[in-house]
Amino acid sequence: MSSDGGEPRTLIWDALDDTSARGSLCTWEDGRFVVTSWCGVLSRARRVAARLRGFGVVPGTRVACVLTNSVHVVCGLLGVWLAGGVIASVPLPSRGADPREYLRQLGTTVGSLASPLLLIEDRLRWLVPDAIADLVRSWESLDGSGRIDVTPPDADDVAFIQFSSGSTDMPKGCMLTSRAISRQLGVIHSMFDPDSGRQRMASWLPLSHDMGMFGCLLYPLVRDYDLVLSSPERFAMAPRTWFQDLVTFRSTITVGTNTGLHLVARAHQHSPLVGKLALDTLVVGAERVDLGVLRRTQATFAPNGLDMSAFMPAYGMAEATLAVTAGHWSQPPKAVALDAVALADGELVDTAADDPRATTVVSAGRPLAGIGVATADPGRLSEIHVDSPCLAAGYFADPVRTRERFVDGGFRSGDLGFVRDDELYVVGRVDDLLSVGGRKVYARELEATVDLIEPVRHGRSVVLDLPAGAAGELVLLVELKHDVDDYPAFAAEAARAIMAKAGVGLSRCLFLQRNTLPRTPSGKVQRFRSRILLLRDELALTAAVDL
Repeated sequence: MSSDGGEPRTLIWDALDDTSARGSLCTWEDGRFVVTSWCGVLSRARRVAARLRGFGVVPGTRVACVLTNSVHVVCGLLGVWLAGGVIASVPLPSRGADPREYLRQLGTTVGSLASPLLLIEDRLRWLVPDAIADLVRSWESLDGSGRIDVTPPDADDVAFIQFSSGSTDMPKGCMLTSRAISRQLGVIHSMFDPDSGRQRMASWLPLSHDMGMFGCLLYPLVRDYDLVLSSPERFAMAPRTWFQDLVTFRSTITVGTNTGLHLVARAHQHSPLVGKLALDTLVVGAERVDLGVLRRTQATFAPNGLDMSAFMPAYGMAEATLAVTAGHWSQPPKAVALDAVALADGELVDTAADDPRATTVVSAGRPLAGIGVATADPGRLSEIHVDSPCLAAGYFADPVRTRERFVDGGFRSGDLGFVRDDELYVVGRVDDLLSVGGRKVYARELEATVDLIEPVRHGRSVVLDLPAGAAGELVLLVELKHDVDDYPAFAAEAARAIMAKAGVGLSRCLFLQRNTLPRTPSGKVQRFRSRILLLRDELALTAAVDL
């Protein structure tokens, strides 16, 4: 396996016959960790490839895959590539999603792929609609004893199609070539300490997400690092398991989200973590990073050896395979305080951090090796444009959206941010900029303000603007930790906080049942789907207050 800092020639193909690998994969299976050497994983993957060839998988065949975090899935997805197939990762149901809508979407997506197979774990077969049930094979059933001459995708062949879970729009499939993925693995390697030697990684992120697939599975596989792969379900049930695993396995690198850090720090507030962390780098991505969450997490685990310099905020996207920018591995994150009202108008006005109208934006670091980042209107908050050797080849079966977003060899991200001192500060999505009463407001700022009100569940609020006459109205959807005696009083408090932050009035506050606000598997609120459910009057409400 590749041991230097260079770019592997192809994805994992050069590593397939390497019998000197020392690393291992440790997966959470049926309530316990099971260890498999990387050599064992690759040996089983070759047997899977032979089985898939019997199912008609030849070079170029698109194979629909529901990717979970078991060893069966890891061996199976590598087997798809060895048989020459293209992995088409279809999303799991988003939290809060209507099961009927998911079934319709899954059937449509698999149908568009013209795939002869849908690979899924046995325990999830119930997710498959009857119309495509004949295509189903379980990951567990793919092992065999046959062998074929492997024919992995060539460098410029599409090897992976990643369908989004629709956080801001309808799902789209990013087509990634072997070359783009290989280059990304080299980009990821440039993020870490060049003198650190072999590392030990740990993750609970889903393999259906780009951070989980490329950063937390393929990167340690190609580098021959030990990988502890938990699951998002285990983390959701017991967030404390994330840092417990870090201590138990002496992991030096881990990857997570801002929401994940909030949950793990809260879980350990009254039950301190026992043992010392060996952690060098904690990459934080997938959503906007909050400085307060970083500070609370560091304070919680300071007795265990966690330093602020371990945090590495990063920015990336499926359209660039994964990583675009990242902080320096040995330096604490940078942040700036800006006037939130001016920011909504695109102006970058520095202010004191304790100003009521201040918003703190954490740097996502500098562009990584070979990647260029710019904003549409330098010096102002505007759309982020990315130029990367790891860009996708476009969206599957969607030439219109491909032409709109992949422009002049680069990519229009749809994200808003600004560059200062060569560092990128990401504020959010273009879709998050709302218009209320003739004033622009930035939804994430309002949602972060609401998050501070008890008993709001962290990351479980979404602000939407809806047409209502000439001015429009602002609606808050929120989940609470528990029922309250006086919903109008809470709504009034939320309205006061929003008015103080942005000078706009809240029209309605809708209280949702727990775990019904639409979210992606990585935890991001699905603003697009939330708006649809609101307009359809399909939200699971506990109470509603008009203001």
